[in-house]
Amino acid sequence: MRTSGVLHTTVDIVVPFFDVDSMDVVWHGHYVKYLEVARCALLDDIGHNYTQMKASGYAWPVIDLQLRYVQAARFGQRLTVRADLIEWQNRLLIHYLIQDAESGQRITRASTVQVAVKLANGDMQLVSPDVFTDAVERRLRDVPPHSSSAAP
Repeated sequence: MRTSGVLHTTVDIVVPFFDVDSMDVVWHGHYVKYLEVARCALLDDIGHNYTQMKASGYAWPVIDLQLRYVQAARFGQRLTVRADLIEWQNRLLIHYLIQDAESGQRITRASTVQVAVKLANGDMQLVSPDVFTDAVERRLRDVPPHSSSAAP
């Protein structure tokens, strides 16, 4: 099992009808959308979301995405998506766990890697900008010892 991140957040998603395919299961590409919902909640919790990233002069494209499908999700199923912040100094590494909200059964495990790109010139940054790392450090100071961040 993966270790927990220094911060995490959890969101609930109810699988909508338009996300299922002709086999009545969630089409594999829609899981990426569920990860994005959880990632946005985590960034909001940190206090430096995509709007703030852009305003600070940086974009954060996903450069790596790993997904492991364990079980199919179905229409109407309530899912819990957890996003854990693992790394932030040189890249943004987030691990995810999608589970059935009622049983806790694992549906999908995933991770994403994002890097900062300076909007002014398109240069990829080898170190995360201070504006982002400072936001993470401020949020970490707010977390009680021996715990992770609470779900929103």
